Amino acid sequence: MKKLSVNYEQGLKDALTDPNEAAAYLNAALEDNSQDVFLMALRDVANARGIMHLAHETSFNRENLYGILSKRGNPQFFSLKVLLDSLGLTLAVEPKQAVA
Repeated sequence: MKKLSVNYEQGLKDALTDPNEAAAYLNAALEDNSQDVFLMALRDVANARGIMHLAHETSFNRENLYGILSKRGNPQFFSLKVLLDSLGLTLAVEPKQAVA
């Protein structure tokens, strides 16, 4: 019987096209408390959807998107909100869970 293997990056890319998977991935990145980790995760989600598609959806040009998502990126609130909206996601604030 022939073994099938799935490339990790392709599997991740396929999973991150689902908004629920993308949200879980980004929330896990937020738990690391690192802007770099969050931007890397956001870059993964954006690449899964396609930068050209996002450029069209957000009205940002590709270069601007690449800058926002770069390791040196520091997206403004508006840019982050527009980008997340085009990915079918939203920002939310939740209360901390009480420690029992």
